Amino acid sequence: MASPVPPLRETLTSESAPLARRFRALFSLKHLASTPDTATTLPAIDAIAAAFTSPSALLKHELAYCLGQTRNPAAVPVLRAVLEDRAEDAMCRHEAAEALGALGDKSSLELLKQRRDDAAEEVVVRETCEIAVERIEWEHSGRKEELKKSDFASIDPAPPLPQTEETPSIKALENTLLDTSRPLFERYRAMFALRDLSSPPDAPTALPAVQALAKGFRDPSALFRHEIAFVFGQLSHPASIPSLVETLSDLNEASMVRHEAAEALGSLGEEEGVEDVLRRFLDDPEQVVRDSVVVALDMAEFEKKGELQYALIPEVTAT
Repeated sequence: MASPVPPLRETLTSESAPLARRFRALFSLKHLASTPDTATTLPAIDAIAAAFTSPSALLKHELAYCLGQTRNPAAVPVLRAVLEDRAEDAMCRHEAAEALGALGDKSSLELLKQRRDDAAEEVVVRETCEIAVERIEWEHSGRKEELKKSDFASIDPAPPLPQTEETPSIKALENTLLDTSRPLFERYRAMFALRDLSSPPDAPTALPAVQALAKGFRDPSALFRHEIAFVFGQLSHPASIPSLVETLSDLNEASMVRHEAAEALGSLGEEEGVEDVLRRFLDDPEQVVRDSVVVALDMAEFEKKGELQYALIPEVTAT
């Protein structure tokens, strides 16, 4: 059988291909890159890395995220190069730092600490590096914690706070989430603990946990607000729709937050009125928001059709 990587790479790196199709190719390549020790693993990582020449900040930020989810150290050099490139969009550099944290790469600690402590660095990059350093140090600390088994397969920027009781107090987690005097890493841990209590959507803790998370949209950190939107995209809980619509509709909100809110709404595409809301922003002043809406509408179509996997793995013929 011919390798599926070349046609996927061609689609991903083609500036003439529709953005939604390029995203589907990317998620197919992420799947191949995350399967260790096969003939397609390293070629898939190389294919993802090749697309960093694109002018699309949205696509490049997603490339970095996907490389961080591969669990493969072969992705480290390209992620470090993106983080070190100050001419690159801050949204992409933040995602590269987060991906290095997701990979648990100890060799990147020095670089991450440099960027964390650099007063001339973009705030969103500094904050991400702070969390990535904490995550890598936590992962390699050997500390034993009892963590709730998550319904989500993603490698998160921070693990959930450990379980200390059978039914965790949502109010206590909310207080930690919203306490700006606490380290960001600890607040992220509360965020992911609340996420896990929000699933499945009919769990008795789901609605109050979603409501607690929504209060995070008032946080002064754009990075923090963007992560709340990302978590809502994972959850696809209808109770998150009002706060996501409000966030997307706020033209004064940071584009990295609005873009994440748009994509989160795309994951809720089967809910009445969501696609109509998204279409209102197809001509948004921000390119990254416009691009996100295109992808979100494609995701919404996928949700409505009930497709099993948001990906595009082309058929290949035997050689």
